[in-house]
Amino acid sequence: MKQKTALLLLHEIYGINQHMEHVIHTLSSATIDVICPNLLQRSSPFHYDKESEAYLHFMKNVGFQQGKQQIEDMLAELRNNYTYVGVLGFSVGATIAWLCSEDSRIDFVIGCYGSRIRDYTNIVPKCKALLLFPANETSFSVSTLIESLQSKGHPLLNIKQFNGEHGFLDPFSTTYNEEAANQGYEMIRSFLQNITEK
Repeated sequence: MKQKTALLLLHEIYGINQHMEHVIHTLSSATIDVICPNLLQRSSPFHYDKESEAYLHFMKNVGFQQGKQQIEDMLAELRNNYTYVGVLGFSVGATIAWLCSEDSRIDFVIGCYGSRIRDYTNIVPKCKALLLFPANETSFSVSTLIESLQSKGHPLLNIKQFNGEHGFLDPFSTTYNEEAANQGYEMIRSFLQNITEK
């Protein structure tokens, strides 16, 4: 039987939008099924100009712990059907992915600009974890967060920082940085390849 990977894609506060469709298209392959659960339980995503409304909706109706629970509820079935199960999250989804890294049923997590990871620096990943951060965030010091995480010496954690701002991987965002996005996706693909070839 061909080895297959289930990649759980965790969306931003906006829901399953064009960016998430783009990620699904970019990373799906003969060996990787990208599955994007609708954590918001909304029929349509929020537009980017509704950021405040989207954030309030996420925090009130989902939040990080409930988001993590939704993923955990899917794991038993996925483990039966796939050789590898991993989580890739963007922004709030990246923070949920980071929280999931303590679950031994998950083989890897990838988090892209998870700002709120700074509230969960005590997490000890039990699986390989890759965290991608921008050079700058408006609300906190990225370098301080990276130093805090690296000081704990987690052997399974790899952190990379890229030129750009929050959203640099999103071609539909005003903060998209094509060069940084290409580098980021190259790193994600390499990381996935290393997991599945072990």
